[in-house]
Amino acid sequence: METINDSEQKVLIEYPCNWCYKVIASEKTALEQAIRDVIDAREHTITPSNKSKTGKYISMNLDLLVHNEDDRTFIFEALKKHQNIKMVL
Repeated sequence: METINDSEQKVLIEYPCNWCYKVIASEKTALEQAIRDVIDAREHTITPSNKSKTGKYISMNLDLLVHNEDDRTFIFEALKKHQNIKMVL
């Protein structure tokens, strides 16, 4: 196994902070619905990112304020588990 970063230190993130998730799905409407399902009425911004060459996948950036590590991780995991989402970065 190759080591990418041999540092034992965690990255220090000061909360609250703005965080960007790249969310990938098959279609824009399903992606937007998944985001609404996960973050409910929290203030956020969705901006277009990329589309696959074949048009099979679309990605968008989800920007919002996260309050702490648990909040950031919860949103990531909830998006990742949503049936309409293919991948979250």
